[in-house]
Amino acid sequence: MRTKRTRLLALAAGLVTATLAGAPSAGAAGAPARSAARLAQVSDAVAGAMVDGTAWYVDRSSGQVVVTADSTVSRAQVARLEKAAGADAGAVRVERTAGVLTPLLSAGDAVYGGQYRCSLGFNVTKGGTYYFLTAGHCGKVARTWYADQAHRTLVGPTAGYSFPGNDYALVRYDNTGLSHPGGYSAADAYVGEKVKRTGSTTGTHGGTVTALDVTVRYQGGGTVHGLIQTTVCAEPGDSGGPLYDRTKALGITSGGSGDCTSGGTTFFQPVTEALGAYGVSIY
Repeated sequence: MRTKRTRLLALAAGLVTATLAGAPSAGAAGAPARSAARLAQVSDAVAGAMVDGTAWYVDRSSGQVVVTADSTVSRAQVARLEKAAGADAGAVRVERTAGVLTPLLSAGDAVYGGQYRCSLGFNVTKGGTYYFLTAGHCGKVARTWYADQAHRTLVGPTAGYSFPGNDYALVRYDNTGLSHPGGYSAADAYVGEKVKRTGSTTGTHGGTVTALDVTVRYQGGGTVHGLIQTTVCAEPGDSGGPLYDRTKALGITSGGSGDCTSGGTTFFQPVTEALGAYGVSIY
């Protein structure tokens, strides 16, 4: 049994031009040019509207703040977002996504903590000690992790987590009987990149990076900044799983909307930020 559980754990792991701060962006056809500072003010206004179920980022090429709104966001709440932007309401572009934007946490199968199931992200090391990265909202709800739902095969404790604000956590391998394979190097994602994601609920799915430095205000789950937005689908229990481009480690599954039947939008914590926060190295 240990061999089988060890293998399951291993499989879960194995898985432009810059605009100066004061310079105006071109804007969409017929739209006024807006400076980066002005767009930042619009982004702050969207954040201040405090509408759950939204994600947003500054698109300098169009001179707009693009807001993704889930199915729970009403017309009145959309109007609230636009009203918050005041004279720059035209700079707010709202796009709809199916489902509800939530952290993808569930009770189930893969790495288990308390009543919850998450997915192992990337194995990392520091000073000869092995750890793995997963989602911060997973680390927040469990102090100890196991390789089986019955909590018989110990993995180890949560060594640290950050959520909300960020969404990453570090778990230490205390069970020397578990393998922790590598094969990745850390990299930063870019818009248009073809990527894959692996999770304990839905396995491996692919998609495209559509935006960077995205802020998400999850339904009842807090606000997270600096995320990667993609068209890759995901479902509850996939949280913490790896986002990658071949052998390039890019991110950790945070949350999203939709499912792997109808599709959806999923957000990822950049892996480089988590590595820097804990002083660990991917291998």
